[in-house]
Amino acid sequence: IDVTAAEETVVKSTLDGTIIYAGWSEEDGNIIQIQHTDDIISIYKHLDKLLKKTGDKVTAGSPIALIGDTGKLSTGDHLHFELWYKGETVDPSKYINF
Repeated sequence: IDVTAAEETVVKSTLDGTIIYAGWSEEDGNIIQIQHTDDIISIYKHLDKLLKKTGDKVTAGSPIALIGDTGKLSTGDHLHFELWYKGETVDPSKYINF
C-alpha cells in the first residue's frame, strides 16, 4: 500500500526485527527490508534517507528512515509499504491501522 506523508516524515519499524536489506533500487529508490519473527518481512520503499543499515537490530516503533520521493516508480512524497508472510504478499491494512 502507499501511505502519503510529508517529505522527511519519520518511518518506524512495524515490529522488532533485523534489517536484511538497506539499499538502493533504480525503480524503488531507497529501500529497507526487515525480517521479523514467524516468517514475516516488512518492506519500505521510496525513502529519502535511511537511518539504519543491513544487519542492524530494530524494535517496534524505532525510526528506520525518512519518507521521500526516490526511484523511477515514485509519484511524490510517500511510503510504499509491503508485508510478506511465508514468502507471500499480504494486505497490510488487514493487520495495521494506517
